[in-house]
Amino acid sequence: MNGPRCSSLLLSLAALLAPAACDAPGRAHKEGAPAASTAAAAGPATGAASPAASAASPPASPARVAVDARAMGTSLVLAAYTSAAMDEAAVRSRLEKAIGEIRRLEALMTTWRPDSELSRVNTSAGKGAVPVSPESLAVIEKSLWISERSGGVFDITFEAMHGLWKFDEDIDDNVPRRDDVERARALIDYRQIKIDRAQRTVMLGKPGMRMSLGGIAKGYAVDAAAGVLRAEGLSSFLVQAGGDLYIAGKKPDGSPWRAGIRDPRGKDTNDYFAMIEVEDHAFSTAGDYERSFIKEGRRYHHIIDPRTGFPASESRSVTIWAKDALTADAVDDAVFILGPEKGLELVESIDDCGAVIVDRNNKVWVSKRLGGKVEVLRQPTDGL
Repeated sequence: MNGPRCSSLLLSLAALLAPAACDAPGRAHKEGAPAASTAAAAGPATGAASPAASAASPPASPARVAVDARAMGTSLVLAAYTSAAMDEAAVRSRLEKAIGEIRRLEALMTTWRPDSELSRVNTSAGKGAVPVSPESLAVIEKSLWISERSGGVFDITFEAMHGLWKFDEDIDDNVPRRDDVERARALIDYRQIKIDRAQRTVMLGKPGMRMSLGGIAKGYAVDAAAGVLRAEGLSSFLVQAGGDLYIAGKKPDGSPWRAGIRDPRGKDTNDYFAMIEVEDHAFSTAGDYERSFIKEGRRYHHIIDPRTGFPASESRSVTIWAKDALTADAVDDAVFILGPEKGLELVESIDDCGAVIVDRNNKVWVSKRLGGKVEVLRQPTDGL
């Protein structure tokens, strides 16, 4: 994203309830709310045998185990179900291990710590190359991939705008002067990111340039956490970091999960206008409504178009469906900035990728690959 990611889940996970429940709405996740009341994981898990299991006892119904935490500036929810082979303690320990992996990656890629790899790259802009981990290099390379595919509307060097727009905890409604925006925008250019794969180094070509992986790193972290859970013997689970979500497997009864897509002008996070089936896929949502303010009849938000230095104006929300969370996270912001027509062209050009878009005029667009998977329940609410 060309700005910090939204900190609350933009897909309603209220539909992800207990195995016997239908896909009706429940209570959506809100910032700071207990994960146990907001999200549920996918179906049965496998792994170490439960010491409490007894051959004489009837099989217990799968029980949902959820762990919530904070990392990467957002809320985390990881969840899975117990099974005859894995009890609650075993499931919980695996979820905690996956959270540990997310925090390890955060330490590499944050710009909030001066000793992180990204901070060292920024400090050395225009001076020299900095060695980075394979993980940071992979995320930067994926960033350059979507920058090329999108014509540069996704650009991790947007961090040059840092401080001009304030949409985080320090949010205020001051609109920066256009000449200040133009000076900062002159330092936004993904083509000035120099990578040496053999030496595993990264360099920013101009002094004063900065980059941030805030619009893509959470997708990578979600995938990494999913990899930990699979390696630990879980085959059906949920990993959510803010607006990035991956769901593996099906419900314990064998049916697919469904998740709600939030109404961008709805009353709250539990107000959604469409449902979509989820199985072994990721979702990432970019919306103009979480970190935003309205001033003089215009909405300003955190998704900045690097072509103008101002908030993008073609979309209200974009939800991307993809095989992995890294791809979904990379694509949603680009599509949001491009708008529905050019955005859908980009989506259709990427294998196993789909989109649901609410455009600036409140029209809903659904990509071809999601035909039959998305149920539009109603027209989204209109409004500024």
